[in-house]
Amino acid sequence: MGADTAQFAKRLQFPFGIGMMKYNQTATKGESAVSLQESGEMYLETIYILSQKSKFVRSLDVAEYRGFSKPSVSRAVGLLKEQGYLTVDGAGGLWLTDQGRALAAKIYERHTLLSELLMRIGVDEETATEDACRVEHYISDASFNAIKQFVQDCRKKGCCEL
Repeated sequence: MGADTAQFAKRLQFPFGIGMMKYNQTATKGESAVSLQESGEMYLETIYILSQKSKFVRSLDVAEYRGFSKPSVSRAVGLLKEQGYLTVDGAGGLWLTDQGRALAAKIYERHTLLSELLMRIGVDEETATEDACRVEHYISDASFNAIKQFVQDCRKKGCCEL
């Protein structure tokens, strides 16, 4: 089993890997030295996407959307709640806190822009979406902001169809 396959299998068994948080050794001024792991960000992004489509999002909705087991989602929700990224109301509704919404929106923006950019340069939609999903969790703010600025400049100048 390759390293990527082993990591994927580990994520399936443990929705937050070893733990929900990871140490970010490359944190720069203004960034936290501790950040969510990819799987935690995926849950936040999923809740964000579902909340754009429906006012009421439940753990079951997240499980169905991502194809995860209900116990995995329940564990993830508990960890995200502990860390202040979401709240759960009495009816089981999942609500992103301001902190959770900001992070989820950031991840979603990265996903959509990177997917679009990859497709515009000739990558097929499925591959572009999968690659963007990987990159969105690891790209630095500086690199993403440079890409975003480049795309905005291209759109303003009309030099490309980005």
